[in-house]
Amino acid sequence: MHKPKKVALAYSGGLDTSVIIPWLKENYGCEVVAVCGDIGQGGDELSGLEAKARKTGASEVYIEDLREEFVSQYLWKLVRSGGVYEHKYLLGTSIARPLLAKKQVEVALATGCDALAHGCTGKGNDQVRFELTYKALAPELQVIAPWREWTIVSREDAIEYARERNIPISATTAKIYSRDRNIWHISHEGGALEDPANAAPDEIWMLTKSPAEAPDKPGEVTIGFEKGVPVSVNGKKMKAFELLETLNTIGAEHGIGRIDLVENRFVGMKSRGCYETPGGELIMFAIRELEALTLDKSTLHYKQQRALEYAELVYNGLWFTPLREALDAFFEKVSEPSTGEIKLQLYKGNVTPLSRKSPNSLYSLDIASFTMGAAYDQKDALGFINLVGLPIKVRALAAKKK
Repeated sequence: MHKPKKVALAYSGGLDTSVIIPWLKENYGCEVVAVCGDIGQGGDELSGLEAKARKTGASEVYIEDLREEFVSQYLWKLVRSGGVYEHKYLLGTSIARPLLAKKQVEVALATGCDALAHGCTGKGNDQVRFELTYKALAPELQVIAPWREWTIVSREDAIEYARERNIPISATTAKIYSRDRNIWHISHEGGALEDPANAAPDEIWMLTKSPAEAPDKPGEVTIGFEKGVPVSVNGKKMKAFELLETLNTIGAEHGIGRIDLVENRFVGMKSRGCYETPGGELIMFAIRELEALTLDKSTLHYKQQRALEYAELVYNGLWFTPLREALDAFFEKVSEPSTGEIKLQLYKGNVTPLSRKSPNSLYSLDIASFTMGAAYDQKDALGFINLVGLPIKVRALAAKKK
């Protein structure tokens, strides 16, 4: 591969990307354009980011506000699908990577870069998510993945590399956790968490209160949806980002959204991580309760099967594919009746439904009631059972003859 003249780097200001800028300049002799997307990771993380990137050698720095796009065009599609990876993971890191990589490609093409670079390790999922997006949107650009090239083999090595070059970093050998944060969640990996036999240390949690320290009085929140998309909190209409911020605050106060997961990475190994997704847990809980009212049995069950496929597509970085687009079209159609309000009770890490309302509810009190009524003749059940049970009966009779 030729040595590029100008490289667009997916930049976060964390340990890995902080050392990558000088490494690229030292090893490729190229100009480096740092590209960062604001997807709600918090003001502290973005504060001073441009100055830091330039100080470590970046010639250009772009910090793009992607917050509303991230929530409305990525997260709400995930919500509508119901996709959850391996029963627990709400895909907070996975769903953000395609958008960040897309913006990186756009900046690269606009500034005349001939290569793209990222700080993902050769063991993780993110290298796949970034590079599959590159292939979909700019297959002509060269890709540089320092973790697959350099002699640094650990975060301790990276910290030492930064120390030798006076690069300011927040990671230390004593507190070695790797974190990724956006408006949907924050993930925690590394350190004591690498051994699944270890309980998650109290110090890792950053967004949510411990359930033990959450309020002794239960809280309540009502989430409104239109066609499967969250639109209001406690009756107040909000824009996408504001709505999620509001629910994050409410959920975090009551210890909602902590997940400790051993997951199967796309590259084949297992890893252990802890995630905090307070608002996301409330939304996903609520949309399931709403769909229980508004979707018929066959549609709901089929949607649940497709949700598993959608979660794997997102997790594996296959966002920019025809299959994902086709599944989104399916979920959009299926979610047309899913308008209504779900009222939830929050108490020390637990979520309980209090009220389910929808103008499109398929729940019929007359039919479901134990009181006999004209809408459902219970005698009809006999013929139904006989027909469904006929193959079972025939098999049992045949077995007796033997």
